Amino acid sequence: MTTLYEQTLRRARDDPEDFWAQAAEAISWARRWDRVLDDSNPPFYRWFEGARVNTCYNAVDRHVEAGRGKQPALIYDSPVTGTVAALSYADLREQTARLAGVLRNLGVRRGDRVLVYMPMIPEAAVAMLACARLGAVHSVVFGGFAAKELATRIDDAKPRVVLTASCGIEIARIVEYKPLLDEAIVMSAHKPSATVLLQRPQQAAALGPGDHDWLDAVAAAQPADCVPVEATDPLYILYTSGTTGVPKGVVRDNGGHLVALDWSMRHVYGMAPGEVYWAASDIGWVVGHSYIVYAPLIHGCTTVLYEGKPVGTPNAGAFWRVIADHGVSALFTAPTAFRAIKREDPQGKLIDNFDLSSLRTLFLAGERADPDTVGWAEEKLEVPVIDHWWQTETGWPIAANCVGLGALPVKHGSPTKVVPGYDVRILEHDDDGSSRELPPGETGAIALRLPLPPGCLPTLWKNDDGYVDSYLSEFEGYYQTGDAGYVDQDGYLYIMSRTDDLINVAGHRLSTGGMEEILASHPEVAECAVIGVADSLKGQVPLGLVVLYAGSARSEAEIVPELVQIVRDQLGPVASFKVAAVVDRLPKTRSGKVLRGTMRRIADGVPYTVPATIDDPAILDEIEQTLSQIGYPRQPR
Repeated sequence: MTTLYEQTLRRARDDPEDFWAQAAEAISWARRWDRVLDDSNPPFYRWFEGARVNTCYNAVDRHVEAGRGKQPALIYDSPVTGTVAALSYADLREQTARLAGVLRNLGVRRGDRVLVYMPMIPEAAVAMLACARLGAVHSVVFGGFAAKELATRIDDAKPRVVLTASCGIEIARIVEYKPLLDEAIVMSAHKPSATVLLQRPQQAAALGPGDHDWLDAVAAAQPADCVPVEATDPLYILYTSGTTGVPKGVVRDNGGHLVALDWSMRHVYGMAPGEVYWAASDIGWVVGHSYIVYAPLIHGCTTVLYEGKPVGTPNAGAFWRVIADHGVSALFTAPTAFRAIKREDPQGKLIDNFDLSSLRTLFLAGERADPDTVGWAEEKLEVPVIDHWWQTETGWPIAANCVGLGALPVKHGSPTKVVPGYDVRILEHDDDGSSRELPPGETGAIALRLPLPPGCLPTLWKNDDGYVDSYLSEFEGYYQTGDAGYVDQDGYLYIMSRTDDLINVAGHRLSTGGMEEILASHPEVAECAVIGVADSLKGQVPLGLVVLYAGSARSEAEIVPELVQIVRDQLGPVASFKVAAVVDRLPKTRSGKVLRGTMRRIADGVPYTVPATIDDPAILDEIEQTLSQIGYPRQPR
């Protein structure tokens, strides 16, 4: 007997146009499509060719028109300002229409770009929706991003207007945005014609020529109606994090994005309209675009927007409080967050202080979810813990345990199976340069057969050649994910590492992700990272860096030999795993990804720059010091 998941997967593969046409019936269209899939110009595929639609209308207005205007659309929870507030769908429509009127008064029209440089406040979501309302293209840059990186994005997107705030607030400090923005505009060749700035009470900013006060501008503006655009028109540009030089601007269209995100909320996340969904991320990242702002609102859910860091000693119980206070049904966060929670409260005692009966499912993504962390979360929360995998470029999950299609048995270490709509293959190059698909159990490059489903990037902003070179040139007819892994005999996918984290030890191709999984199984290890470092004899050898649980009484001299031994026991001497070190913390981006590449460059003595996305630059000094103590050179930046 086939499962609903298997039936859905087969329908999506056998007749993708009919499958996505049926999914598109959930969206309100100003004009229906001429063709579901335009495949006349491969590899540039276009979904819902000829259709006209407005994303803001589907995310806001239609819910009000359906009589649900009083339902909370957005819950703003800000422990850093002591604020909790809710916006109904009617409130959100009013604020969005007014801000769209401001943009219209400043000359913004369909197709113009607007840069959004804001903290995690409701006005940031309003800014994105107001752009969509006019058919303008927004480009959100993570609030507090350095001026140089901000300038490169201004020059690439060429925004007519910038929407910003006077400051962002972190746990221990205020980050002034206006000086960073002013410096970026001075550095950039393109000059936006206007800036609209929201003054926050924590830190005001001086307005200069071309600057407009947000509240004054909104008060003077007339509400703007939704402007229908082509389904294939761009909705936003999102620059991949950590880029230098010319950034890669991932483009998202309007029609396919609407259809895919709405479908995913029901079938992947198991959500129904009216329920509360919390993606604990930032709007500067793709998770924030897809699952803080757009998907929950398109599907008619209530979304939580959290300002602050819900992990760490001062906020060890923040996740549980937010779930209990707001009746969250599904939580989506990074494995890193749960490793931090587990490190601070290994027994999970804080959970007992809160009523978490509303929580049905925990979703993890962003980094490899080690089995130990998943098992801990399952035991303490007593709900399904769903590891799933996707990328900035795809915009929604590639592999998941699709709750809305009937949950499949969980295998720790796997994001389960491919999501209907995608065709995942494990490939490698033969000696003659051709490619071949690997059998179950063999690790290779994870590739997606073209065409990609709706919602994925159709190209890069103003850079079709870069799109082909970056993603489509490795294997003909496939999108190269840059991740490595394998599929087991049951069809479960395993993401082991980035392809550049596959290390070659004396001719043996090994996954650092597999070694991390082994290290994480040690009872004293809270989190870890394995990097491949240069070796004159074997080419590369693995180096392990581990963080211990809070309160661990054992010494590094005791634990390191045990770590070396368990890797040798499970992988054998071929792994050449001989060196590990205990560190207080690992360097991470603000979205929680461990900076393995930077640590590898430090260990190899290669000059490096401090990534703009790093959470705390001072940690690199700590890592340099640790590596130098175990014999690796220190290299000036």
